[in-house]
Amino acid sequence: MTQNGHTMFRPPAEAGSALIRVADGCPHNSCAFCAMYRGVAYRVHDQAAVSRNIALAAARDPDARRIFLADGDVLALPATMLETILETTRAAFPRLSRVNCYASGQALAGKSDAELERLRQKGLHTLYLGLESGSGEVLRRMAKGGTVHEMIDGCLRAQNAGLTVSVMVLVGLGGQELSAMHARQTADALNAMQPSLLSCLRLVPIAGTALARRIADGSFTELTEEQSVRELRDILLGLELARTVFRADHSSNILPLAGRLPRDKVRLLGELSELLESGALDRNTPGAMPGLL
Repeated sequence: MTQNGHTMFRPPAEAGSALIRVADGCPHNSCAFCAMYRGVAYRVHDQAAVSRNIALAAARDPDARRIFLADGDVLALPATMLETILETTRAAFPRLSRVNCYASGQALAGKSDAELERLRQKGLHTLYLGLESGSGEVLRRMAKGGTVHEMIDGCLRAQNAGLTVSVMVLVGLGGQELSAMHARQTADALNAMQPSLLSCLRLVPIAGTALARRIADGSFTELTEEQSVRELRDILLGLELARTVFRADHSSNILPLAGRLPRDKVRLLGELSELLESGALDRNTPGAMPGLL
């Protein structure tokens, strides 16, 4: 959806949610693999503008039960402003059940336990956190910003406050050089987080990004199709999660997978192993890729 000339992004799970813009762009906007907010200056909308956006959304869909606040890293907004936004949305949407948004490790680190609790009480429900990798070295090379520790700690504190955290990781983000480290340390980080929801997406290089330039100059070697499936299996094999909804069914994924962990772990591993043993995967190139994430 486009508003004020800028595309608003949301996770696939928010396809049916009403979108309300509260900021333009992303405060970090430096990840080597991301082009979502390229050319968009980060700007937080003032309360009057946000209230107008809420009113417009309510006029379009007065019975909306879910709202997604756009754009990138909305949790970075001041807690008092977020509380006001949540109060305003609650008043405008009588059937509202949840409000969700993107969050970074840095934004979580900037919120106290009490602030997270108040935001939940005001109606905030799910935070989408891009871990991407549990390897600090991979994150450093990708200019992700923040640390693995920040994201683990933030996830735990948010969940302790009663919020749902949906964690996203990128299969292949370490390239061939760091694949084993990426898989092992990502599983370790996820085990520490124990997220309610986990989504694994395959890395899809986007033209014009720093990562695409590294691929072109040979300093980053993408995983082959077979290696991508093997890395996802290695991540899944290392997971020791008590109660997590697992999805790897984005259009970027080679084999759509979904289940609950730990209940479906053996089945999911079996499906990946069967595909690896089939001989159907490309061992030399990344294989077919969707145009965009």
